[in-house]
Amino acid sequence: MAGKFLYFAYGSNLLTHRIHINNPSAERVGIGRLNDYQISFVTYSKRWRGASATIIPKISGVVWGALWEVNNSDMEHLDKQEGVHENIYRALQVDVLLPSGEKVNARTYQQIATPPNVDDLKNLPNDCRPSVAYWKTIVKGAEETGLPKDYLSFLYQIPHNEYHGPVDVSLPLWVH
Repeated sequence: MAGKFLYFAYGSNLLTHRIHINNPSAERVGIGRLNDYQISFVTYSKRWRGASATIIPKISGVVWGALWEVNNSDMEHLDKQEGVHENIYRALQVDVLLPSGEKVNARTYQQIATPPNVDDLKNLPNDCRPSVAYWKTIVKGAEETGLPKDYLSFLYQIPHNEYHGPVDVSLPLWVH
């Protein structure tokens, strides 16, 4: 892996087409689980026209995601895409558990803003819900990645903000 880093994606970068827009070197190398975290949504994204995903610490929580191997030369592109330079997200190094039981260290991103504390994401306030296009991107990416069925069921239940209009990211999206 010389010259490369592992990246744990749990949001729109689950989808191959999405990650390759800014990070053409990314190669999916598997899936993993981030323990004691939960996915949530906060900070309105002009690009997506809804709240964007983040991870928050939560005892016994689980976030499943894709592990991508990315060239070091693309790290700056990934940081820029995630808004690190604008203090929207910060980069974190996290231990991700592989299905084999092995742990690997990977880069991921967490929003600077703190989402509302809700026990059930079905109760997210409307201003903290993703747009339909963003939600579909996450779900399609999760399906494409082969995340566990129970986690997919969880993602299907996340409410969106009902915005069905155009977004600033050109992606072919569909959900079964």
